Amino acid sequence: MSAVLADFAVLTPVTDEDLVLAARAVRVHVPESWPHGLLCRSERVPYPCRLARWSRATLAAAGLTEEEMA
Repeated sequence: MSAVLADFAVLTPVTDEDLVLAARAVRVHVPESWPHGLLCRSERVPYPCRLARWSRATLAAAGLTEEEMA
């Protein structure tokens, strides 16, 4: 079960395809405020979801800063 909940691996070097997917995931998997806390807008699970974590880690591995990701 722990393998199911583990984060996705960030492969290096980061390919152009990874960058495209990560950039899209950053835009889609954003926090949304609910009465019981922040949830991922796409998956309705506690934010940050696995894909949000993977996308930010992938963009960081490619050299982007937090300001550039925003």
